[in-house]
Amino acid sequence: MKKVHLKIKNRNNQLLAADLITPSNGVFSKIAIFAHCFTCSKNLSIVRNISGELTNKGIAVLNFDFTGLGHSEGDFSDTNFSNNLTDIVDASTFLEENYVRPTVLIGHSLGGAAVIKAANLLPHIKAVVTIGAPSQAAHVAHFVDHQKDQIDNQGAATVSIGGRPFTIKKQFLEDIYSHDIVEDVKKIKRPFLVLHSPQDKIVSIDNAAKLYQHAFHPKSFISLDGMDHLISKKEDAIYAAQVIVAWVSRYIDLTITQEEEEEIKDTQGEQVLVYLNDEENYTNHVYTKRHHLIADEPLSFGGSDLGPSPYELLNASIGSCTVLTLKLYAKRKKWDLQEVYVYLSYAKKHAEELGTADSNDLGKIDHITKKVKLVGNLDEAQKKRLLEIASKCPVHKTVSNGVHFDSELIE
Repeated sequence: MKKVHLKIKNRNNQLLAADLITPSNGVFSKIAIFAHCFTCSKNLSIVRNISGELTNKGIAVLNFDFTGLGHSEGDFSDTNFSNNLTDIVDASTFLEENYVRPTVLIGHSLGGAAVIKAANLLPHIKAVVTIGAPSQAAHVAHFVDHQKDQIDNQGAATVSIGGRPFTIKKQFLEDIYSHDIVEDVKKIKRPFLVLHSPQDKIVSIDNAAKLYQHAFHPKSFISLDGMDHLISKKEDAIYAAQVIVAWVSRYIDLTITQEEEEEIKDTQGEQVLVYLNDEENYTNHVYTKRHHLIADEPLSFGGSDLGPSPYELLNASIGSCTVLTLKLYAKRKKWDLQEVYVYLSYAKKHAEELGTADSNDLGKIDHITKKVKLVGNLDEAQKKRLLEIASKCPVHKTVSNGVHFDSELIE
């Protein structure tokens, strides 16, 4: 994915810090807006992880900091829930004027309540998604319960939220109590998806029940079982994103032409593109002209184990080539080969262990174990011949014969 840093001027002439997350070559035709949680920012891990997964499906995502938060201008103490709504509307206007009109709103926690209200101000939005959202904006008032008297009497108080100090003014509380999210959800009358964890300790699951109960069909609920409120585990965020993409595809046409797909998965004229950015640890993305998969390192190597490791991919390539070669050979010979299993492992071993030691073999050498299982009505001679053919598949020969590499830097 690619990140474009933006500054969006809101109706109060304040600049909102925003990131437009796009496919790696910047090509897209659909945009979702992601609204973050109360006192959070666009850099929260759930925002990054879900945005990254959506872009792999061709949906660009705009993440931005609400006024007075993160890197956006303004004083948080002077803002309120109503400002969140207008920031979303202003962000939508910016996208429509400079890119394409957004079609999906996604909101997390209080941001979920905000996108419900904003959807009724943006008729072009085709789908609305909430994650761990409260059924009323006033839900966040519990953060200031212990200082409510001070706010009522003195007009403001400094409270600690998530370990950080924030000044909350009386006007903020008055504003959140003026919004009825349940009444707003009744007005959406567009596809609506509620994602919520039964174990959410910040916003309880009964909030999701209220939103779902009062929404009109088509509406859907997905339980994020076992997840925390912030969906802090990357694998959980990817699951949530995959659910969102699958659900959205029912209501928004995500199909693209072959030319558009090749442009999105731009391999610069080569066969494969592998992409990694500085926010995804070791999780990288592999693109061909028609396909995408995730590669990673195992947890023991400091990775997130969200996909095969490089050597697992190497083994997979050899194994795939092997089974296809055996299938084609048996078919040409008209042999009864019904199933093929190829088990592979990679390791570094001393030459002496492999029985190839000589005066030049001083260190460990690469070793791949390939075990072949054949199922079918085959005699021993046929099986022996197929085992020989298993070592003659193109990828096996490429790896065993050595490869000449040409490496260069490109702009």
